[in-house]
Amino acid sequence: MKLTSEQIDRLYQFTRQHYVEWYDLQTELVDHLANSIEAQWQENPKISFEDALQIEFKKFGVFGFMNVVEKRQLALQKRYSKLVWKHFKEFFTIPKIVITLFSTVLLFLIFRNYSQVEILITTLFMLVLITFWISLFYQSRKNKIEYKTTGKKWLFKDIIFGHSSFAGLSYIPFYVLIHTDFSQNIGILKAAFFSLLFVSMALCEYIILVIIPSKAEEYLKETYPEYALENAN
Repeated sequence: MKLTSEQIDRLYQFTRQHYVEWYDLQTELVDHLANSIEAQWQENPKISFEDALQIEFKKFGVFGFMNVVEKRQLALQKRYSKLVWKHFKEFFTIPKIVITLFSTVLLFLIFRNYSQVEILITTLFMLVLITFWISLFYQSRKNKIEYKTTGKKWLFKDIIFGHSSFAGLSYIPFYVLIHTDFSQNIGILKAAFFSLLFVSMALCEYIILVIIPSKAEEYLKETYPEYALENAN
């Protein structure tokens, strides 16, 4: 026996009812449940669809589909981190390294010679963070609007457009500033450290907010064959 289209729709509804909101994970679970139910029918053709579904669902344990969701989130966050790191390393290869080094040296000279360096560093970091969070909010909002249009959410797309693990790293500069002594003129090591930190943050922000979103369709099609089919045009 094979599942009917109505029963497949019921499986999608079932996954949504159990807090799986992403279409890619829903499809994966629906395929698993469908195959398992059909295997049950081969052994016991008299069992009802709903009873077979409940039997399979119980195999996921007390947390239901949450373990599957968490594992996929971790896997896709890891993939996203690799993409960020890949693009970050590109700024330390020719010809981009020229811009990276120039920016770092320029900031180093400014930090070494500016009289109110604490205010300058704090202001620069605040500008980077404000820009980061405003852009992240805008991209997340845009992604939600697209979801309302298509009716399908994709986990990796959510990570790219606003739910990345890198958002939590934005608080690092505040921790560094709180534990830095600016009572004396900033030394060479401190100036070098803050120059590298600021340039690294700016590069990460550019990668997260510009480069990866601009390549989102490419990365999504690589990750999801079904996404590629639905967006072939």
